[in-house]
Amino acid sequence: MSQVIRPDEVIPFLGEDGRDFIDDEALERLLRESRAPEAAQVRDLLQKSLAIESLTPAEAAVLLNVTDEALWEEMYATAAQVKKKVYDNRVVTFAPLYCSDLCVNNCLYCGFRAGNGGIQRRCLTMAEVARETEVLAGRIGHKRLIIVFGEHPRSDAHYIAETMRTIYQVKVPGRRGPAQIRRINVNAAPMAIEDLKLLRDVGLGTFQVFQETYHHDTYARLHPANTVKSDYQWRVTCMHRAMAAGVDDVGIGALFGLYDWRFEVLGLVAHANELERSFGIGPHTISFPRLQDALDTPYVQETRFRVSDADFKKLVCVLRLAVPYTGMIITARERPEVIRECLPMVTQRDASSRIGIGAYQDAYDDQEAERQQFLLGDTRSLDEVIRELAELGYITSFCTAGYRCGRTGNHIMELLRSGKEGRFCKLNAVLTFREWLDDFASPETAAAGERIIRQEIEEIRAHFPERMFRQMIAYYERIGTGERDLCF
Repeated sequence: MSQVIRPDEVIPFLGEDGRDFIDDEALERLLRESRAPEAAQVRDLLQKSLAIESLTPAEAAVLLNVTDEALWEEMYATAAQVKKKVYDNRVVTFAPLYCSDLCVNNCLYCGFRAGNGGIQRRCLTMAEVARETEVLAGRIGHKRLIIVFGEHPRSDAHYIAETMRTIYQVKVPGRRGPAQIRRINVNAAPMAIEDLKLLRDVGLGTFQVFQETYHHDTYARLHPANTVKSDYQWRVTCMHRAMAAGVDDVGIGALFGLYDWRFEVLGLVAHANELERSFGIGPHTISFPRLQDALDTPYVQETRFRVSDADFKKLVCVLRLAVPYTGMIITARERPEVIRECLPMVTQRDASSRIGIGAYQDAYDDQEAERQQFLLGDTRSLDEVIRELAELGYITSFCTAGYRCGRTGNHIMELLRSGKEGRFCKLNAVLTFREWLDDFASPETAAAGERIIRQEIEEIRAHFPERMFRQMIAYYERIGTGERDLCF
């Protein structure tokens, strides 16, 4: 703990009284005081969301207290409108790459916790990282990864940086053109500013850390004392340090099932508001994983805060309405039918996911509990997922251009709130989808994808300036000859 936690990098982001920005009593009071809201009040907030304005925790509490199912249907419809306005009909796909399950923490709900003797521990070598990447980029066709690490001296910032360099160097052939990973996001433990600068300089995309639970007492109970993770304030201020280090794309999240889901939604909204207030930049993404079964984790069965499918859809809806500009990630923790229910409101999902160390090259059974952090709900391939998305009217986007063109941080915030970013992304979605169909799609998925791509091109022809349409078509034709990574 003394080697990792820097109190001098926490104190500047606390209040004068030494408290952090999450006030448990205030959030609980908001939930109590906003019960039985008037429909007119709710509809006013829906209009605010449609204007792509952030809601406060007090306003989000009003939405969480809606009991009229007809009004919830209005909220779902508005959340879908907000997503469409900001992100159009795109769904971005990615894959998790678990690089190390060594961990010094002992979180009661986690299969990787230090006290779990049944897990097979492993830390990938760089040769193994390269082989995992070859499968992900060359056999499946992914363009972006979230790389995941336990908290341990062997998987420190230098190991993560070396992993990123290795992944970026891998280039493999697709059917018509070269394939490689173009964006690496990192899910790891909170870090000091100097470590975050190191990751920034080797091509960090989004730095992702989940608070797990925003409820202080629950956090203390689930993260035993004398572990690094037991320090709530070190964790809750990690995105402040990321911003201070020049990492302006950050991802926050909570693990739903550890405490009351309504409280956790308010915690996420308060966190987003705090980042906007302090830096003018909110979270690039919000994640909302649900607690899932894992090897030798009794707490998962004991918790009284499990979230039903119906409530899960509600929390996704309120987050979309409360933080309308953000990307929202639903993962393969969820079953396919749950994902389909939430698709109109979310922007990203993973596919062909394997969450064991070395799982892509080993090709072992994807539900071997002793090799992974938890059990998955959706084990379908990327090809199957993309076919379903196309049949439902969504285009899969592999675009990573914005990050390399400077559309990050406050620049992306302005573009998202105005709806302009969606125009760039629509063009790039068509181009990157064309790449993937040519290089990786099965015949059945290619047929479904062609229908969507024709639809998208016609929309661009009808609604975009002639100059942009002609440039897009020129790029599109060059991609057909095997060129790759052409973007706006």
